[in-house]
Amino acid sequence: MERPWILDYDSTFLVLREAFNGVRRFDDMQRRTGMPRQVLSQRLARLVAEGMLRKVPYQQAGQRSRAEYRLTEKGLDLYPVLIALMEWGDRHEVGAEGPQVLLRHRDCDEPVRLQLACEAGHVIGSAREVTPVPGPGARKIA
Repeated sequence: MERPWILDYDSTFLVLREAFNGVRRFDDMQRRTGMPRQVLSQRLARLVAEGMLRKVPYQQAGQRSRAEYRLTEKGLDLYPVLIALMEWGDRHEVGAEGPQVLLRHRDCDEPVRLQLACEAGHVIGSAREVTPVPGPGARKIA
């Protein structure tokens, strides 16, 4: 099933970026992204409807009940996609000051980078090293 909406809106990736950075509350996301409230509300609703985020109720003392937005397993599976886009930007679009964010492994503090590898463990350095073949769900084209 095609999901062109996720590619059409940079703001969707901004919402996902914030979720991966641990931002869960609407007001915090709105403040960090600068997104208009209505746009953010629409993006969050769509991500919830698509099963990438889930709403979890919370209530602060003396306040009405509100919702936090947490990544689902489906949403967490997008992490490599966002890291790939970040690495591409760091390689081709970064300013003279360098990248805005560095990723470090929590356990050993070493830099994190995305790697593509085959099941035999060979690291793939370029798309030129990959051959697409029809899969079991492929349709015949007349």
